[in-house]
Amino acid sequence: MVLRLSSIRVQRPFRASITSHIKPVERIITRSRPEGIRQLRSDGTPNWSQRIKKWAGDIESLAKRPVISVQRSSTVMDAAESIASYKVRGLPVLDFNRVYGVVMATDIVNYLGGGIYYDIIVKRHNSNIFKALGEEKISSIMSKSPTVVFTSESLEKVLELMVSRGMGFIPVVYEDGEIYGVITEHDIVAMLQDKKTGIKVSSIMSYPIVAIDVDSSLRKVAETMIKFGFRRIILASDSYIEGFISAKNYVSFFGSHRAFSYLKSTSIDDILNLPATEILDSSFATIDADSDVGEACNTMLSNKIDWLLVVKGEEAIGIVTERDILVALALESV
Repeated sequence: MVLRLSSIRVQRPFRASITSHIKPVERIITRSRPEGIRQLRSDGTPNWSQRIKKWAGDIESLAKRPVISVQRSSTVMDAAESIASYKVRGLPVLDFNRVYGVVMATDIVNYLGGGIYYDIIVKRHNSNIFKALGEEKISSIMSKSPTVVFTSESLEKVLELMVSRGMGFIPVVYEDGEIYGVITEHDIVAMLQDKKTGIKVSSIMSYPIVAIDVDSSLRKVAETMIKFGFRRIILASDSYIEGFISAKNYVSFFGSHRAFSYLKSTSIDDILNLPATEILDSSFATIDADSDVGEACNTMLSNKIDWLLVVKGEEAIGIVTERDILVALALESV
């Protein structure tokens, strides 16, 4: 069951008790602020805030290097191992040092039980996890012909792509198409470290808080993540928020090979039927609803996370993510 938590009481350390009624929300899950919708012009492009227009478009200095990538001939296991080892949520797929595709952690969650790609494991590999990971090429599940930006382009162009197309990971290439680096939402958020924006966290947060039951299986986690397009799933009991599972952590469970210790056969079902608590992360952090967005950036960066539980007093009232911050900074009428 998917749960809607309109408010919760926070207890330290990192456990939150629920004080409000819990309702199923399969039919009404939504974001409080549809990303970019209200601020798009009639031609579908954003109305950029003045703060963005003042920023220099130095893409080369923002892009992450060296590039953590996989090759066109790489397997799904190669990609999962890279995500686990380097703690990244996306990888360019290269062909002769040029971008052939992009694979995100959520694409691999889709493959490993969450969505339509899972059919490949069932039908082509007869649910054999070793064949599914070791023989299937990453090109089967990657995004083909991905959007890229050139090193010469402006920050405004990058933000336009991120906001209007819902992208959080973009390869950066030289004029000849050779890979230079990648730029992510996190890189934009890092620009705000120790800066005051004048925007309150409560004005950009997402609510209600959406969760699934802590007794759910890993299969349910993956299916819910893909069904609703979430990068992380919060798990709750009747009385507490117990923690969360991110797409990156889900993939890392396989990429680190830890998942294989639970196998009783070669079937992926042995892993998907495990309780979600096997990979539950209870180390979420909080931010006061009246705090400045710049403070939220500092908290995310210092804790090396991409989201925060938003609290008012002792009540948790929403979450704020790097994406929420990106939209707030890029667009007017926040």
